[in-house]
Amino acid sequence: MTSDNSNHYPRPLIEQADLEAKIGELAAAVTRDYRDSERLVAIGVLKGSVFFLVDLLKRVDLAPLEVDFFQTSSYGAATEPGEVKILKDVDVSVRGADVLLIEDIVDTGYTLRTILDLLRFRKAKSVRLCTLLDKPSRRKVDVPIDYCGFQIEDLFVVGYGLDYNERFRNLPYIGVYEGEIR
Repeated sequence: MTSDNSNHYPRPLIEQADLEAKIGELAAAVTRDYRDSERLVAIGVLKGSVFFLVDLLKRVDLAPLEVDFFQTSSYGAATEPGEVKILKDVDVSVRGADVLLIEDIVDTGYTLRTILDLLRFRKAKSVRLCTLLDKPSRRKVDVPIDYCGFQIEDLFVVGYGLDYNERFRNLPYIGVYEGEIR
């Protein structure tokens, strides 16, 4: 009988208390930087950013605030790296708005570069990126990060929105997945 590590709990990397403290710091910075904004649109990248986005925006002391989502996917193996397919586009217009793009993790940068360029093309007044995690060792294209929670090594992480085959998103911490990746 073979063992399947996919149900074992990942080794904690960033504890819940540390996440909460860092999100408080990020929310304070966002509140400060956007206090004079006439229109702020926060856009999350589905699905991984949802936990982070909700906890962050509950602590941002600004109103009114619009919230929307992108959902993306990389194309199949037959295409070049960096090709990104938009599965769900934002429903609100970003023209003339200050946009805060909220992501769970910046890895190669391909997906975020595509989204950032699209938001600028659509004439957003400003576009800033807020990410919970940054893996600079994996970067293939330059992506300016305005608000960063934690820089991490090149580890396969799950929890707090991040997943392995849709599992572990609900963990209240960021953990290192040490099971077999298929």
